[in-house]
Amino acid sequence: MKKTKTHEIKKILIANRGEIALRIIRACRDMGIKSVAVYSTADKDSLHVKLADESVCIGPAPAKDSYLDQAAILTAALLTNADAIHPGYGFLSERTDFIKKVEEHKLIFIGPTALQVDRMGDKVNAKLTAKECGLPVIPGSDGSVDTLEDALDVAEKCGYPVLLKAAAGGGGKGIRPVYSPDEMEDAFTATKREALNGFGDDKLYMEKLLTHPRHIEFQVLADQYGDVVIFGERDCSIQRNRQKVIEEAPAVCLTDKQRDDMIEVCRESIKKMGYQNAGTLEFLYQDGEFYFLEMNTRIQVEHPATEMIYDVDLISEQIRVAMGEKLRFKQKDLKSNGHAIEFRINAEDPETFVPSAGTVTAYQTPGGLGVRIDAAAYSGWRIPPNYDSMVAKLIVWAPTRTECIRRSQRALDEYVIEGVHTTIPLQQRLLANEDIQACDYDNLWLEKKLKDEWKKK
Repeated sequence: MKKTKTHEIKKILIANRGEIALRIIRACRDMGIKSVAVYSTADKDSLHVKLADESVCIGPAPAKDSYLDQAAILTAALLTNADAIHPGYGFLSERTDFIKKVEEHKLIFIGPTALQVDRMGDKVNAKLTAKECGLPVIPGSDGSVDTLEDALDVAEKCGYPVLLKAAAGGGGKGIRPVYSPDEMEDAFTATKREALNGFGDDKLYMEKLLTHPRHIEFQVLADQYGDVVIFGERDCSIQRNRQKVIEEAPAVCLTDKQRDDMIEVCRESIKKMGYQNAGTLEFLYQDGEFYFLEMNTRIQVEHPATEMIYDVDLISEQIRVAMGEKLRFKQKDLKSNGHAIEFRINAEDPETFVPSAGTVTAYQTPGGLGVRIDAAAYSGWRIPPNYDSMVAKLIVWAPTRTECIRRSQRALDEYVIEGVHTTIPLQQRLLANEDIQACDYDNLWLEKKLKDEWKKK
């Protein structure tokens, strides 16, 4: 047996904001670890600043001058004598240059290594690595498509329709469908431009466009000694502009055999990668087949849905892995219980989706058995216009999916956020829909509803 080498962590700087910063602060308190919040001037009254043991202002409102300012964050960590940095999700969580700087300053990065992020963060590298490690992949280019001629050649081999995708992309951006050769030139030029402007890298790759897929992802946790567990799967198929709106665990569209088989495929692939800490393997699922989509080398927004059915604190487990501890459970020990649904509550108009920054004049959360709120909002808080519009997550658990939907409807009805528009009415509308209740939808379902049946009169 390999001897474990532990590194004590007494204080963690959280390089993030909002609900994920609060989530990490609470995990730290449960573990007896001190927390340091960083904040921009726009976030000086935010809850994560109020609840952390220490806080440091790192710059003005624009993210590039604060939450993306690596020097400011590292300086804050050193000045407060932090032992480690937790990046949360977004911002610097998958920046290999930042991870290397953290390690150079003798700090612990709570996440995978820079090499692992580099292999799986770039979409082209990730697909090649996934294929090498035995994951099923979508037909498409073996690497990047660098010229229009390359793009036309690969599309002809795959068969139309196809997707052009930015290799450094994320968040549903830098993606464009192409349905015929006549569309390729304009699509290729536009996607390259969008990739360069959005991500600083115009490299593209191509995949076959699946016409009715579901988005199924598997939660990964691995230690530094080669032990890997997969905490089942989440169904994230309710999406708008490729942004997730509702996530469920488990995915009721899968059979037990499909689930068990994919858990084993994912475990073996992660072992071959030599990956460590938390991550998520994402797949498109259509007609009984899985196709690797990407890997998120960090904790995800929707991790609470998995926590609810496995009774596990994934943030605490991330910290333990970063300290050099071995996983405390084996795959055979993991048993899911019941059903969980997570709702992203955004400060947006529920029909036009225009962001709704402003002051929250009233705030009342739902309660009761199986209801959890991960939120940055409170009465009197001014939502800044500078960042992502998500202000809260409602996570609901119940023994069955039917009971979970009913409990979720009750919880959404109880949830009061006044002073700004939110997407709560959209979530209520979704749960009342027969297709949602019957689990009869795919990734494109919500887009079609919004475009056709639900468009504003």
